[in-house]
Amino acid sequence: MTKTKYDFDTPVDRRGTGATLYEEMEMKFGRTDLTPLWIADMGFAVCPEITEALRRRLDNPVFGYTTPTAEFWDSIMGWMKRRHGLSLRREELDFVPGVKKGIGLMINYFTKPGDKILIQPPVYHSFHSLISGNNRVAVHNPLVRRGDDYLMDLEALEETCRRERPVMMLFCNPHNPVGMQWGLDIVRAVAKICQRYGIILISDEIYGDMMLTDKPHIPTLCSCPEAEEVTITIGAPSKTFNIPGFAAAWVAIRNPKLRDGFFKWLLTSEFNTPPMEAIIAAQAAYTYAEDWLDQLLPYLRDNALHAVERLNAMEGVHAIMPESGFCVWTDFAGLGLTHAQVMDLMADGAGLAVSSGVTFGDGGEGFIRLNTGVARCELDAALDCIERAVNNFHHNKKK
Repeated sequence: MTKTKYDFDTPVDRRGTGATLYEEMEMKFGRTDLTPLWIADMGFAVCPEITEALRRRLDNPVFGYTTPTAEFWDSIMGWMKRRHGLSLRREELDFVPGVKKGIGLMINYFTKPGDKILIQPPVYHSFHSLISGNNRVAVHNPLVRRGDDYLMDLEALEETCRRERPVMMLFCNPHNPVGMQWGLDIVRAVAKICQRYGIILISDEIYGDMMLTDKPHIPTLCSCPEAEEVTITIGAPSKTFNIPGFAAAWVAIRNPKLRDGFFKWLLTSEFNTPPMEAIIAAQAAYTYAEDWLDQLLPYLRDNALHAVERLNAMEGVHAIMPESGFCVWTDFAGLGLTHAQVMDLMADGAGLAVSSGVTFGDGGEGFIRLNTGVARCELDAALDCIERAVNNFHHNKKK
């Protein structure tokens, strides 16, 4: 049977759909005339089987209370086993309404105001806001940059855990914004340190399905026995299948001492009750969209390679090739500008709305995160704009 060839080259106009990348542009950038390459969702049409599953459900005109069937949970467990070798049991899984909301729920259940939570900047900006916004205290173990590599200072991590005694660690695996997948030795070391100091390890693995190289994703939960004691994995189909609008995510907890009370707490307030459309979209994605993803990943890899090649040809600019995801972490420090001037160059010079590196914390100064999960023609247009802005900057500097 001939496989469907999916189209990632045709841009999709999302204006007028309430898309966040447009609706929040003025609030974040002070203007509405920029090309949006900031928020981390992709510009591609979703797998048609997801849309068809939603349409089939809409054929029944009653939209009453809906409960996930066994097939819903089987789709998640089957996916994780098939793609990542992680065997999960039904009792180890529960639903949460999105990864950010899920982490917020875990912070509120497992910690109290004033507790310390460890993060490793530069890292996903919502880690910062969730900690401070919930009146917890962020403790930093910054990553160390070595050229295109970011290294984890394990000695400093252990010393920080010993000295500061954080209650929780938020671990980005794969990493956002750099886009790297941690090796098994690092994942194991992190889990063992957390187990040694009694720290709950929240492993955000939302980009685990989106590996761009031959390097496999390593789920923290199955990295070592110590990980099973302390890890709460949170994942979602949202980035993978471009369906974040359904706010569907899941948590996996092997240790019943962590799991039982938390799952009961979620159930009490129905935080773990997915809406009808989230059930349908997530199940259809995990069941029918694997071939779509297998065609998408080479496209994303080629986009990232293309962007990195073009950006690195620009004087004073250096981009890092991601190992996962669809964003490129790019350093403009070689231009000798302040970070505010870099962002002005992107907006005023290139006409682009991009994620500011400083929102990711220490180590983000001079960086932007560029969304390359768009049609190639849209990506090239954006890169043309950056190239023109950088060339104009150098030209004006020589005057």
